[in-house]
Amino acid sequence: MNPIRIMLVVLAMLAMPHAWAAENGTALKADAIRAEPFGDARTVATLSAGDKVEILKKDGGWLQVKSAKGSGWVRMLSIRKGEARKGSGDAAGLLGLASGRAGTGKVVATTGIRGLNEEELKSAKFNATELKLAESFTTNRPEAQKFAAQGKLAARKFDYLPAAE
Repeated sequence: MNPIRIMLVVLAMLAMPHAWAAENGTALKADAIRAEPFGDARTVATLSAGDKVEILKKDGGWLQVKSAKGSGWVRMLSIRKGEARKGSGDAAGLLGLASGRAGTGKVVATTGIRGLNEEELKSAKFNATELKLAESFTTNRPEAQKFAAQGKLAARKFDYLPAAE
């Protein structure tokens, strides 16, 4: 084969959106497939628990998927990479991850929930502007109680996680 033709084939493969690197997954629960990776984005289709998906891309806490029901974005915690496990361990595993208490130790891990990978954590930099923006969302107790009353939210008591040893 001619070297120029080989180079063109290689360049064409590099320009492709990594279709060969896609991963399979299974829906852990029913969830909406959205047009964009946002909770208020338009719903394109709905996955049912156990539906097979092809994971195309990750963006924060969202996965871009392709399924028999449609293509779009699904919350990362609604999809298990690979095949679904048999038995009752799935719900406990999901609840453990959602509570930050997955695993056998007392380590609380939130990396997966936030959708940050190791590389993103290592390259994180302090951003005073973003910190001020986050702090601007704070509220006081009376405002929070008024908001809860308007939304008809009920208070619930719960045990806090034990302090780190």
